[in-house]
Amino acid sequence: RFVESGGDLVQAGGSLSLSCVASGGRLPISDMGWYRQAPGKQRELVARRKSHVGTSYADSVQGRFTISTNNSGNTLLLQMNSLKPEDTAVYYCNGFPPIQSSWGQGTQVTVSS
Repeated sequence: RFVESGGDLVQAGGSLSLSCVASGGRLPISDMGWYRQAPGKQRELVARRKSHVGTSYADSVQGRFTISTNNSGNTLLLQMNSLKPEDTAVYYCNGFPPIQSSWGQGTQVTVSS
């Protein structure tokens, strides 16, 4: 199971850094993603990182969000810059494709205008 943290209330244009760890320690999957779910909307993939391959992003966050891992490989990170009110959502990490039994509680990101 994954545990996300770092969400907060921030003004538009601000930045946040999210973190994700696996309850068992090291991230167990080489293909990981950050997902988000806004109120009344379906959960969507916003960033994906596949080890030794590269990263990809949803069009809505391209150029503003960066997915990475820490040097030890046990934490998945999401750096979010130039935040917009439409980025408001609960953010989750999971494998790609997601493992249904591994969804965590998520972390709330709220961007005020």
